[in-house]
Amino acid sequence: MNKKKQIIGGPLEIGGRVLSLSRAIRAGDFVYLTGQIPMKNGVPMTDGSVEDQTRAVLDDITATLAEAGCVRDDVIKAMVWLRDRSDFAGFNAVYGEYFPIEPPIRSAVVSDLLVDARVEVEVVAYRPLDNA
Repeated sequence: MNKKKQIIGGPLEIGGRVLSLSRAIRAGDFVYLTGQIPMKNGVPMTDGSVEDQTRAVLDDITATLAEAGCVRDDVIKAMVWLRDRSDFAGFNAVYGEYFPIEPPIRSAVVSDLLVDARVEVEVVAYRPLDNA
């Protein structure tokens, strides 16, 4: 069994610039995803409602989880950054659509983001490696 970390997905690129971070890493039975901002056509999504941006983020997270052999039900922890406290209700409504049953534990804070988006989400998933 390979005990080294495994990089998931290709390089993370925003606006044609390759960032110095990994999209996701599998470390044993855990998969750690980098903080995801809403993207549209390879550039940060700075328009739209918090609901639109949350859907974009969670769709990208779903796709990255799939690359790691995981599904949303494997997510055990989420960390959320919101630009504005008033966005929490809209974010939470959409988040509940994506995690309707036995949702992961979650922390959420209000903070300036490095990109002019409304939301950023980072998750950790647990999916045991197949030992067969």
